[in-house]
Amino acid sequence: MTKLRFAPSPTGYLHVGNARAALVNFLFARAEGGNLLLRLDDTDTARGRPEFEQGIYDDLRWLGIEWDETAKQSERLARYAEVAEQLKAAGRLYPCFENEDELAAKRAALVKRKLPPVYDRAALAMTPEQRAKAEANGKKPYWRFKLSDGAAGWNDLVLGARNIRLSTVSDPVLIRADGSPLYTFTSVVDDVDMGITHIIRGEDHVSNTAVQIDLFQAITKRPVPRFAHLPLISGGDGEKLSKRIGSISLRGLRKDGLEPAAITAYMARLGTNKDPAPLPLAELIKSFSLADFSRSPPRFDAKQLAGLNRKLLHHMDFEAVRDRLPEGANAAFWEAIRGNVDMLSEARLWWNVVTGEIAPPELPGNSAVLRAALDTLPPAPWDETVWKPWTAQIAANTGAKGRDLYHPLRLALTGEEHGPEMAKLLALMGRERAERRLKACVAARGTPG
Repeated sequence: MTKLRFAPSPTGYLHVGNARAALVNFLFARAEGGNLLLRLDDTDTARGRPEFEQGIYDDLRWLGIEWDETAKQSERLARYAEVAEQLKAAGRLYPCFENEDELAAKRAALVKRKLPPVYDRAALAMTPEQRAKAEANGKKPYWRFKLSDGAAGWNDLVLGARNIRLSTVSDPVLIRADGSPLYTFTSVVDDVDMGITHIIRGEDHVSNTAVQIDLFQAITKRPVPRFAHLPLISGGDGEKLSKRIGSISLRGLRKDGLEPAAITAYMARLGTNKDPAPLPLAELIKSFSLADFSRSPPRFDAKQLAGLNRKLLHHMDFEAVRDRLPEGANAAFWEAIRGNVDMLSEARLWWNVVTGEIAPPELPGNSAVLRAALDTLPPAPWDETVWKPWTAQIAANTGAKGRDLYHPLRLALTGEEHGPEMAKLLALMGRERAERRLKACVAARGTPG
C-alpha cells in the first residue's frame, strides 16, 4: 500500500511551508488510496515544547488534514541504538574525535585550496590504541556513517532525474557524542520500519536524499522509497519562508480570519500549472497530480489567498458560519453581509452597525439630504422594501441624486464608506436606530441647520 509521512519537529508553530508539505502528502496519499503517517521528529529536547506539539495537531485538524497513524521518535530510541550497533558491526558507522574547532580548520584549509569542504575520514585511520587513548583523555566519540563509493541517483517525481556523487558529500554524523541520534539517521530508520513508500518534502532536502538513500540501502534490502522534492515557496520579496516569519504562520492566518478551506485550496495548487480555485478537499484530491508541479519556486501571494477566502465566504451558507458569528446574528444578517466581507472577522463590524452604536460622522454640506431623510422617515415596521421609496422621496424633496444622495445616507446610517446593500441593512437596524443616527449627524458640528 502507498504510505507517506509528514514529519514535523515540535520546535515551533507550523507555517505555510509546513502546511503545503502536509497537504501535498495528504492529497497524494488519498489520491492513491494510501495512508498518511504523522510522525513527530521530537528528539530535539532542548527546543521541543508540548505547546508546539499540540499546535501541530490543532493546525492540521483545522485545515482538515487527516492522518491514519502517529509515531514519536522519542519513543524509539532503543530501536535507533539497535540499528546503530548493526552499522558499527558492518563497519559503516565509525567513531570520530575532532572537535568543532578542528573541523572548522580543516574545512577552511580545503576551501582555501578551492576544494570541496568534505570530511577527510581521518578518524578511519586511527588505530585501536589511538582511539583508546583519546577516550582515556576524556574525549567521547561521535559517530559518522561511511558513505559508499559512486553515486546515489533517483527519478524525482517533481524535479526529474537526480544523481549526486557521494564523494562530494561528507560522511554524515548520525550519533552525537552524548549518544543521541540525529535526524538523518532516525528518519531513515523510521522510513524503513514504517513501510514508507513515497517521501514528499522541500527541495532543500535534495542533498540529504542522496545520503539517506545510501543509508537506507545499508540498513535494509527493501526498495528505496520514491522521492518528490517541491521547490521552496518564496515570499513577495523572493526570500524563502521560514518559521521565523510569524506573519505567515498558520496561527497568524487563523487569527486574521482566513478560512481553512481557502488555505488548502490555495496551497494545493501553489506551484502547479492549475489556477487556485475555491474547491473542497474532496475535489482537490480528485484532481491532484504531482505531474502538475513546476520545477520553479512559487511565490506566496497574500492577495491571491485573500481573494480565494473572499470567494468562499460569498458562497458560504449560514449554517457553516453560525457558530463563529457574533451572538444573536441570524441568517438574514449573514445573507446581508456575506458578499461584502473578505474575512469572517469583519462580521463583527457589521453586527455593530446593525445592532450597536456608531460615532456620528461629520457631513458638512449634506444637511438638506439628512433633514429630508428625517422628515420623510417611513413608519415602522421596516423591511427590505423601505429603502427604495424612501430615497426616491428624499431625491424629490432635495433634487439630490446619485452619489450626492446615497453617499451621505450610507455614512450617516452605517459610518462606513462602502458596504452591503442598504435595503438589507435598514431592515436589520430598524427605524428607531436609523432615526437616532440621522439626528446625531444633523446635530454634529460641521452639519449646520
